[in-house]
Amino acid sequence: MTATETTVGIGGAAESTDMVLNIGPQHPSTHGVLRLKLVLDGERIRHAEPVIGYMHRGAEKLFEARDYRQIIMLANRHDWLSAFSNELGVVLAVERMLGMEVPERAVWTRTLLAELNRVLNHLMFLGSYPLELGGITPVFYAFREREVLQNVMEEVSGGRMHYMFNRVGGLKEDLPAGWSARARAAVAAVRSRMDVFDDLVLGNEIFRGRTRGVGTLAPETVHAYGVSGPIARASGVDFDLRRDEPYLAYPELQDTLKVVTRGEGDCLARFECLLEQTHNALDLADACLDRLAELSPGPINQRLPKVLKAPEGHTYAWTENPLGINGYYLVSKGEKTPYRLKLRSASYNNIQALTELLPGTLVADMVAILGSMFFVVGDIDK
Repeated sequence: MTATETTVGIGGAAESTDMVLNIGPQHPSTHGVLRLKLVLDGERIRHAEPVIGYMHRGAEKLFEARDYRQIIMLANRHDWLSAFSNELGVVLAVERMLGMEVPERAVWTRTLLAELNRVLNHLMFLGSYPLELGGITPVFYAFREREVLQNVMEEVSGGRMHYMFNRVGGLKEDLPAGWSARARAAVAAVRSRMDVFDDLVLGNEIFRGRTRGVGTLAPETVHAYGVSGPIARASGVDFDLRRDEPYLAYPELQDTLKVVTRGEGDCLARFECLLEQTHNALDLADACLDRLAELSPGPINQRLPKVLKAPEGHTYAWTENPLGINGYYLVSKGEKTPYRLKLRSASYNNIQALTELLPGTLVADMVAILGSMFFVVGDIDK
């Protein structure tokens, strides 16, 4: 029997015609509303342009019409998974302008809550990233652990996502009776079950096949675009503000703090950095609880005047947020509202690297790369 070969022609013009594909702006595989404009050559991406702004609400302009108590509420919402950390940058900037010393009890409690918030943020991505690659199970485990930690965060602050617990000069109020023991139990419970992500996700050959060697981000690109956080450290850029320019109680936590890095810079390395950093954040939370137990009772905030005014001048306060560097540039004219408050968010810089990351990759790998950038769209659009 003779084999017959059939060639199907699609016309000469199609061979040199690029296809423009819009991904979004409806949630394709992101935490928020993003649009990607891709130019394809067959199944390979030739050009990628993130189109942002669909969630922009003008927070920086709104800061100018609110006093220093009210802007905390606006600031904690741009990265809705890192609300406590977002508040922190604002109060640190105002305190620096005022030359204000915060009680030691408030410093250690802030550090504790910031690390618990880091775990909550990372757990969301540890669960949702496998989901974007077709693995449904991990997200259920992630939400179970988030619920345990959210319970203690809600008990102390009254909020599940937007805590509104920071105040200029300290924290809103002292910790409830018995809360430290419940927080310690929650941290221990989450730590005891974290191996689920090692076994279920990292041990899965399909997950490794979809992520290893995919979406490699070069250190030069990290520096050029101002990429920070776990994504930068996965490319070997060893920088963490908690160690390199420590704030809060981090100068005394250097023995516990571990800056997790990888050299590969691919999707798998980014996930591994996030997972290992979660383990370390739980250790830091325990260290903070130990120190709080040793501290003698005392105030958790400073008494403030009825109308709080920052002196004339300017300052920049940056923190190592869960997703990367978060900075506030505060300019004051001596009034009760900021003259200008500029927000430098982690996701805004991180997402720009997609213009370098996506070209040359397959459309099938686009979601794997996009998900591994661990961004919140509110944090891009502000």
